[in-house]
Amino acid sequence: MVVSNRVTPLTLRQAAAAGGLAVGVLAALQQSGGLWFGWSGETVGRTPTAAKVFRTGRITYALVDLKDSDFEAYYGGFANRTLWPLFHYRIDLANYDHDWYKAYRRVNLQFAELLLPLLQDGDLVWVHDYHLIPMGFELRRLEARVRLGFFLHTPFPAPQVYLTMPWHRQLAADLCSYDVVGFQTATDLRQFQDYVEQELGGEVGADGSVTAMGRRLRALAVPIGIDVPEVAAMAVSGEARRQAQRVAATLADRHLVIGVDRLDYTKGIPERLKAFELLLRNYPEQRRRVTFMQISAPSRESVPEYLELRQSVELLTGHINGRHGEADWVPLRYINRSFSRRALMGFFRLSRIGLVTPLRDGMNLVAMEYVAAQDPEDPGVLILSRFAGAAGHLKDGALVVNPYDTHHVADALQAGLTMSREERRLRWERMMHSLTTHDIGAWRERFLERLRNPPELQPAKRLQPS
Repeated sequence: MVVSNRVTPLTLRQAAAAGGLAVGVLAALQQSGGLWFGWSGETVGRTPTAAKVFRTGRITYALVDLKDSDFEAYYGGFANRTLWPLFHYRIDLANYDHDWYKAYRRVNLQFAELLLPLLQDGDLVWVHDYHLIPMGFELRRLEARVRLGFFLHTPFPAPQVYLTMPWHRQLAADLCSYDVVGFQTATDLRQFQDYVEQELGGEVGADGSVTAMGRRLRALAVPIGIDVPEVAAMAVSGEARRQAQRVAATLADRHLVIGVDRLDYTKGIPERLKAFELLLRNYPEQRRRVTFMQISAPSRESVPEYLELRQSVELLTGHINGRHGEADWVPLRYINRSFSRRALMGFFRLSRIGLVTPLRDGMNLVAMEYVAAQDPEDPGVLILSRFAGAAGHLKDGALVVNPYDTHHVADALQAGLTMSREERRLRWERMMHSLTTHDIGAWRERFLERLRNPPELQPAKRLQPS
């Protein structure tokens, strides 16, 4: 039983275009059969009383609408203006609105109540991401006799950052309601363990078990990966080739640097653009020899911080092109819309450099996709932020940078643009070995194996949400 904030019924081919979470979840459900539960994407005027249930193949979908007012406070408010910035270390942008928190708990309780009739004793329930942290706690209170797992796709912040949220203890108690809690990196796991020991007075065992809040659970780092063969196949598909050829025809044999991100303040896009401008200033031989294409799909456009980011990126783009462009050369192409994943894989394969420099990221599958999409005979160079979870897997082949140090990133761009083919191939081979070892299937199976064999189950401590 998979629970995620948003559920869209998909075939496996469609899931590949939707992203890593959909691929991993769908493959697990198709293998074993099961149910996928979550928000339908629709809002209504009243609180829903039942899930809309239907079956496709071996998978049962259970979709829940959200009340209009609850959606705004739960999703647009607490999930994306409290937890998202907090978990990405942007406490300056985190809003600790008590009404949002109440809506967050109310929606999680509603989800638990609507899921409960669909469960059977002994089911495995795998809950995903920061939107639904309290689901396990609410299911325990409803006396669901199931095994509960949770995976956090974002970073988990350092205790001193996490403590700034008024409800830090309650959400920690929610996490302790699960039998297994998974994090993207060893750093995220360690920071959760530090919080448990320092603030909850809990204990962390050598076997990865955590004892706190009246329960014993297992916490582990189990990084998500990608479907490497699927990405490689997309990169040589007809659509990928056509899209890449269209771009190549406009480059006039210039090297292409590419960045692909949602337009989000965690992605470090303004810093990245400034680093590219420094490349043009500090290494004038690259003028007219390189073009940077930044693709940033719109994201959360109703949130003020995102509107401000869009405006600042557009102003910065105009400044760079106005200052450095020439009549027959525009150094920076900024595109504020989405492309299909096949088109993106074609762009990746064409590019000499993939520039992936988030200020903080749970994993960042774009970095992995860039590597998997490359031509083995003439691969590009990945420049990767040290603050992306993917750096732990790709550090032996990527040029790892501090995204806050624009001079460092500019120097890495120069190194990538001048790197020999032999070195590029050696670095790519190291990264591909890591990607195939830690792919989407390994992530799914490792987590589910722990969930099938959790620590000795203990009843949840009866806590009232604060």
